[in-house]
Amino acid sequence: MGRTSDARERILSAGSGLIETRGYSALGIAEICSAAGVPKGSFYYFFASKEAMALAVIDEQWAEQKTMWTGVLGGDASPLLRMRRWFEATEAAQRAGQLNCGAVAGCLFGNLTLELSNQTEAIRGRLQGVFEEQAAMVAAVIGEAVERGEVAVADVPAAARGVLAQLEGQVMFAKLYNDTARLGALWENCLALLGARVPAEEDDVAESV
Repeated sequence: MGRTSDARERILSAGSGLIETRGYSALGIAEICSAAGVPKGSFYYFFASKEAMALAVIDEQWAEQKTMWTGVLGGDASPLLRMRRWFEATEAAQRAGQLNCGAVAGCLFGNLTLELSNQTEAIRGRLQGVFEEQAAMVAAVIGEAVERGEVAVADVPAAARGVLAQLEGQVMFAKLYNDTARLGALWENCLALLGARVPAEEDDVAESV
């Protein structure tokens, strides 16, 4: 067994990777412990059940992803340019994952939603919280674009959910076909969904980054 100080992180890392590649339902605690290099006793020291571990995986993954989203969606650039960079960062992350494990892993939250939304209320509730936070972050950027007259939407929260749903759907197709090129249309589709048109100067800036 590794040092107690890193055992929990090793279990979470192994659990996250296995959930992404094999799914949650077919995954056993013994398999997680083997991948993490810890005995079962260590698993139950930190987590009461596989579900408890999955909830911790969701929290850790979202904390990491939220940091990235905050960095990309925040800042002084125009709201549409920040959204464009957000799509590009998503595509880059999926491409890096494909290079690392040989397949597009997709979105952990989307994968778990499809697999478990009708099976475990605790996980469903946690995933709802993640998606609500995501939608609020996207809505804040769209709201800025509305104030600048760059997009035409009647309902900002609904538009944000639509953009997020488009992102999740395209990531799902990228996973299905193991092809990150499926994500290339995200930006154009987002512009169409928002009734937006990027000013020429924004195109110039985007080409330079």
